[in-house]
Amino acid sequence: MITAVLPTYARIDLEFERGEGCWLVTTDGRRYLDFTAGIAVNVLGHAHPYLVKALSAQAHKLWHTSNLFRIPGGEELAARLSAVTFADTMFFTNSGAEALECAIKMARKYQFANGNPEKNRIITFQGAFHGRTLATISAGGNAKYLEGFEPALPGFDHVPFGDLDAVKAAITHQTGAILLEPVQGEGGVRVPPESFLKGLRALCDEKGLLLVLDEVQSGVGRTGKLFAHEWAGITPDIMAVAKGIGGGFPMGACLATEVAAKGMTLGTHGSTYGGNPLAMAVGNAVLDIVLAEGFLDHVNAISARLVEKLGAVAARHPQILAEVRGRGLLLGLKAQVPAADLVVALRVEGLLAPGAADNVVRLLPPLTVSADEADLAVEKIEAACVRLEQALASAPVKGAAE
Repeated sequence: MITAVLPTYARIDLEFERGEGCWLVTTDGRRYLDFTAGIAVNVLGHAHPYLVKALSAQAHKLWHTSNLFRIPGGEELAARLSAVTFADTMFFTNSGAEALECAIKMARKYQFANGNPEKNRIITFQGAFHGRTLATISAGGNAKYLEGFEPALPGFDHVPFGDLDAVKAAITHQTGAILLEPVQGEGGVRVPPESFLKGLRALCDEKGLLLVLDEVQSGVGRTGKLFAHEWAGITPDIMAVAKGIGGGFPMGACLATEVAAKGMTLGTHGSTYGGNPLAMAVGNAVLDIVLAEGFLDHVNAISARLVEKLGAVAARHPQILAEVRGRGLLLGLKAQVPAADLVVALRVEGLLAPGAADNVVRLLPPLTVSADEADLAVEKIEAACVRLEQALASAPVKGAAE
């Protein structure tokens, strides 16, 4: 018999009652150090008092009016984001997938408005994850997510991640844009060379294409810059954002230059809930903290601390860990054992971390994580490695006589 909640997740049998900063507490009182953070969502941790205050204050005034009317909090947030990014304009959504849908539509409409309706194809990258709508799973091209939902929506050409020559070879007279994550999160925490992003920007400029970035997981301070593309010193034409921008409240945004957004005129796009007063109040509160002096310095300092200490752990346990990769507090442990086994071993030690492709376990703590909490996480990771080594040592030798 099917469960009342559609069984599309293999949910872990843990029930949380409350969160406190970087910690989650179960209904029976067990405490877990949370390096999942809602999959890179809770950038300020759980129950941050400033966010609680902002949400509560707005909840006592107004929840929803729809976009038929002006929403002052949204206008304020848009102006603030515009001031600190490349963007001239933006559309607020409820999720990352919706932000990507808006970005894909905007890229196609740009070429249409310029008199090039045939330029409706977008180059995307193997290993990408852009969401679970029909358009975004088609953009990602992952066979696992497409199975049973075919035919995939047309218009996407997939090439190897990080291969600029492959991108050049894939461009045709129908190509209108290039879409990618500046750091692939679900794809295994893969960070391309900065020269790759610079090369894509130059290629788009040369060919009249739009550069569209998916910063849903890598944005809002996660990599130590406000947005990951800043490390390469480039700017996109369109950018999808979500996760951290709401600090745990569902919201996203599609940011764009005035030129890229030229086709998105009255009536071309909409959302009933997008940019609602509750989301905008939280988004402004998140920005208050993330843009505060010293916040990103803290992210980079904790990242450096973790990378150094985890590198030493990997050196001591080469049977378990092959590599520490990533940027900022979007880190990955490339495992020598099945990543799922490492995830379970970490959970036994009281550390929550999600898996990713390429046999990687991600480390996605709240950006407010302290040095002591980072050190404790390293201790738990090493304990999990020891636990797995002991399991390997006690495992029967394959083919041994019974």
